[in-house]
Amino acid sequence: MTETEFLDLAETCLKQVEEMFEQAFEDDLYDVECARSGNVLTIEFVQNGSKMIVNSQAPMQEMWLAARSGGFHYKYDGQHWLNTRDGSELFATLSRLAQEQGA
Repeated sequence: MTETEFLDLAETCLKQVEEMFEQAFEDDLYDVECARSGNVLTIEFVQNGSKMIVNSQAPMQEMWLAARSGGFHYKYDGQHWLNTRDGSELFATLSRLAQEQGA
């Protein structure tokens, strides 16, 4: 994949993550605030002050996720962003970690 293709996919991914958490806020699932600075999206859980950070790493062509439980790297397989270690999908992991951190 070219760098331009990766950057387009990464931008789409960051927008989808932000929309996912904004919808969760609107649905009263989590009290979160999203802040975006370039290729870095910070999701703060207001209740406890914990954060998750999602950002793109163009040189590696990966999306990175930092959460209270650790750091994760994801590569695009043509359809999904998959964890480079265990094959789990980014959005499924985000949902699971949000439940843990938002509790």
